[in-house]
This record gives sequence, C-alpha cells and structure tokens, in this order.
Amino acid sequence: MSRWIEVCLRVDGESAEAIAEVLARYGHQGVSIEQAGIPPDTWDESEVPPAQALLLRAYIADDEQLENTKTELETALAHMRLIYPMPQPAYRTLESEDWSEAWKAHYQPMRIGRRLLIRPLWIETETAPGEIVIALDPGMAFGTGTHPTTQICLEALERLIKPAQDVLDLGSGSGILAIAAAKLGARQVLALDIDPLAASATAENARANGVGEKIIAKCGGLDSVLGGARRFDLVMVNILARVILQLSAQGLGEIVRPGGAAIFSGIIDSQQDEVEAALERAGLQIVARHQQGDWMLVEARRPAE
Repeated sequence: MSRWIEVCLRVDGESAEAIAEVLARYGHQGVSIEQAGIPPDTWDESEVPPAQALLLRAYIADDEQLENTKTELETALAHMRLIYPMPQPAYRTLESEDWSEAWKAHYQPMRIGRRLLIRPLWIETETAPGEIVIALDPGMAFGTGTHPTTQICLEALERLIKPAQDVLDLGSGSGILAIAAAKLGARQVLALDIDPLAASATAENARANGVGEKIIAKCGGLDSVLGGARRFDLVMVNILARVILQLSAQGLGEIVRPGGAAIFSGIIDSQQDEVEAALERAGLQIVARHQQGDWMLVEARRPAE
C-alpha cells in the first residue's frame, strides 16, 4: 500500500458523534475528532474554550476500491445531511509513511478542569505542581479528551471521585475516564467496552500511565456485571443517548450501589428530558446537570436503602 486518502469534515458538536459513526465504517484505525479554531500555542496558557466546531478525520486506502468506497461514503453522508447540515468532505492524499501519523499532528496536550493534563503519549510537556497527567495513545478507540462529552466527564470526575471507591467505566474507549478515575483516587476501576480493540487500548494506556494494577479492562457490556453481585460507588457512561436509553431499560440502575453516583454523557441538550426520564425509571435520582455547548452531562444517584 503506497498511498492513503484523508477524509476531513468540519461539523458542529451536535452532529459530530453521529457523523463519526458513519466515517468509522470506511476509515482505517478509527476517526480523529478535534476541536477547531484553537491556536496551538494557547493550550498550556488558558482554558480551552467551548467547541464551536469539530474536525473529523478518517483515512481510507488508495486502492482499486477507492472510488467505490468514496461513493458509498458520500451516499451515507448525503443521507446524514438530511438530518445535520454539513459541508462536502475534503480529501487529501498521503504517502504510506505519513498516513498513520497524520492524525497525531492534530492531537495536542490540553488542560481540563482544575488538575488534569491530557497529553498524547508521544509528546512530553512540563507540568505544574499537583497536576495529574494522563498520557494516551487512543489507537483505534474513541477518547482523546478533545470531545466535549469527554471533557465534561473528566470535570465531573474531579468533583465526585472519593478515595477507595469502586468505579465502573461502561464503554471505556481509549480508557481516558478509567485512567482519570484511578489517578484521582479510585480503589479499582472495571473498564468495559464491547469493542475488543477498545478493551486492549484501555489496558495498554492504563499500563503506560502506571495504573495497570488498578484497572481491569475487559471486552463486555452491561450484561457482564448485571448477573453478579458486584455493585459500584460510581458508574461512568459516556456513550450515545440512544444507548443510555437501552441500558436503562436493561437494569442499568441496579449496578449502582445504594447511595452511589452515576454520570451520563453523550447527550445532546434536546435529548436530556428523555434520558432523565429513563434513568428515573431505572431507579436513579437526577441530582445535577452540566452543559458544554450542545452537550449535556446528567449526574444521578441511587437512593440509599
């Protein structure tokens, strides 16, 4: 394979995750999601502003199937365009030695919340006293810290994590939330994802961050824990709203220990009421809401018995 084609779209926060799912059907090694319009020299000097636009990048092989792949991709995007406004995709050709590293040029360190510094595994940077560093190589898994849904989860973890808690990360992706929970003081984190590549990325990133002994990364979903007696002090679910609705109907509230907390992200503000109603039917009480741009995080608790 001598060349690859980069596909890039500039979209708003509401449509980013849905469009990324479409790109992921055709792209190799996942989809890069980055916040647009941040000067590269400001990440370590000021807070990252709310996302006004996101850039989605995927890479497809420049082979005999390229034209068919582009046709299928553009047809799928045309259907999406009926729901979400978006530009035509921009294409750029990359040589084989460049393509696998190309997306990394757009992934820069960033500070989130009061103490968290998220950096790519391949970039070293100075840290401030008391700062908690999470170094990531997402590989083919979702979760670099650039998406608003992940950022508001990390900020919530800073508020909620208490020493010696048992935590569940349902839909772990790259492992960014599981690692943050472990470094913020959790006793143990069970990280589950139905994608085996994500489970592998979580395990590798946990080891690279020195918290491999605290994080158990497995391929699985809600059913992996529903059948057992284990319950969690804090449950983190950063997925799509429609998946949260499905999990709520399957007994999601039961895995939260009485008196325990849960945070739910990946929710567009227009979906908030429907998601909250489902969580309440699952036995959880809504205690707080946090918003970044169009995205909501819902914080809930299971009543103490």
